[in-house]
Amino acid sequence: MTDGQDTAAAAADGEERELLPVATAARTRAAVRELLRPYRALAWGGFAAVVVATAIGLLTQPLLGRIVDLAADRAPAGAITTTVVLLVAVAVTQGVTTGLGLSLVSRLGETVLARLRERFVERALGLPLEQVERAGSGDLTVRVTGDVSLIAGAVRNALPELARSLVAIVLTLGALAVLDWRFLLAALLAVPVQVHTARWYLRGAVPVYAEQRVASGAQQQQLLGTIGGSSTVRALGLEKDHAERVARRSWTAVEVTMRGVRLVLSFYCRLHIGEFIGLAAVLAAGFWLVREGSASLGTATAAALYFHSLFTPVNAALVLLDDAQKATAGLSRLVGVADLPLPAQPERPATPRDASVTVTGLGHSYEPGHPVLHDIDLTLHPGERVALVGASGAGKTTLAKLIAGIHRPATGTIRLGGADLDALGPAAVRRTVALVTQEVHVFAGPLADDLRLAGPDATDAELRDALDRVDALGWAEALPDGLDTVVGEGGHRLTSAQTQALALARLILTDPPVAVLDEATAEAGSTGARALEKAAARAVDGRTALVVAHRLTQAATADRIVVMDAGRIVETGTHDELRAAGGRYAALWEAWSDTRAAGS
Repeated sequence: MTDGQDTAAAAADGEERELLPVATAARTRAAVRELLRPYRALAWGGFAAVVVATAIGLLTQPLLGRIVDLAADRAPAGAITTTVVLLVAVAVTQGVTTGLGLSLVSRLGETVLARLRERFVERALGLPLEQVERAGSGDLTVRVTGDVSLIAGAVRNALPELARSLVAIVLTLGALAVLDWRFLLAALLAVPVQVHTARWYLRGAVPVYAEQRVASGAQQQQLLGTIGGSSTVRALGLEKDHAERVARRSWTAVEVTMRGVRLVLSFYCRLHIGEFIGLAAVLAAGFWLVREGSASLGTATAAALYFHSLFTPVNAALVLLDDAQKATAGLSRLVGVADLPLPAQPERPATPRDASVTVTGLGHSYEPGHPVLHDIDLTLHPGERVALVGASGAGKTTLAKLIAGIHRPATGTIRLGGADLDALGPAAVRRTVALVTQEVHVFAGPLADDLRLAGPDATDAELRDALDRVDALGWAEALPDGLDTVVGEGGHRLTSAQTQALALARLILTDPPVAVLDEATAEAGSTGARALEKAAARAVDGRTALVVAHRLTQAATADRIVVMDAGRIVETGTHDELRAAGGRYAALWEAWSDTRAAGS
């Protein structure tokens, strides 16, 4: 099955995918505590600054109440000068300390987020490919984009504001008690409504937002699968079916989102009821206390202003629950991946004795009961270049990925230099075997930096030498800024042939003893195919190489050819030997030669 067919089949698959894990609420809280632990001093400093700023701001209401009392007593205009000066001083001091506190809290949040993001990426890059494929690339894509964006937004906006709001609520209630305990009692009449509203919202929001993230992941996966397999979808006439699948997944995401919108609207309505109850109670208490002579008009005014000032922090804290629930759902999904164990490394990794590859009794299946490889026995001698050929779906790519350590075999063993892959460990396997496929990513940035991803310590001369060996130095130096030209997303666009040449240059800089090329020249097109095949031959020169040949001219120049059919090796030998044998390879060569002759 081709890559396009694989993608289309995955997109058409109606069964539920095995999504990547999501952390429990308890584990998410524990992970946050672990991330915060190294930055306790920063956390306490930010909290202290926010408390001081809020406390200073609470002097505003009594000062305004003082002005009311002076006006009620018909004091001269000059009597309020000192009070006004104090109000200005309070505003300035509060602004400075608030800025300091919010900057410290923001720095804390950004630092912790950066640590979490690094851990997530580390685990995501180490995930077995089978696990990613079972979950679907859409699930991982949404986590690394949408979920990270939600958390980043919460850290930059919600976290500082929430910290300030909670401190303001506590200190303002304390200030009401200082004025008169009966003002506090009146204000607390709003609390039952607000608490009930918050609990009601939390019960509904957590599952809704978790479901929304899952629905978004499913929608993303369906879009990726349909677009990625578009050629096969069109060839099989499945456009209508796939359009319906995309529409169904999209409407599911819309319906879940609208449930969240209705939840938020009801949330706001209930909050307003609590505000009206509390404010009415404080005003009534103020009226009664002033009438009884227990409080001055200015004190009653300050109490009303205190309660009114609670509207913003209380609403902000409760409204931020909306962002917090979304961010918490995203955080649980990030922690779920970040908590996955790294691939196990053996305590004493084995060392390959040479660059040989030995495959014995190899079998593999992507789904139980549907094997794609059967009892493969194959040996690649050090420095030998072996071409792997066969019809589409013969199992060539699967065998190549197994040897490269991308998949784990279901049965049988693979040995590199006499050492089993498990004995070597994932890190040693990556150092020993490099896989180059037809799907090459060009990273955004200068071309030289892209190359140095494969050889971080490579000098400019070594970069040029690697490009020269794959006949890419000419076009690379002809770029607007030479090797400093920005390529990739938003930069200079490279052709398919140039991209493949870049991948081969990376192979040279990585310098592994074993190289696996899975149709690495397939995207070049007929005009550049021969040049790219020569470049590939130079890139693997001196290495043990397994080449999944897209064109039989590439196979004809190999030291040995292995022919696969239906997951089995059916022929092996040199080009001349297999042509003379008159078997499957001879038939493939004849058919391919006739096609070339007809196209010439």
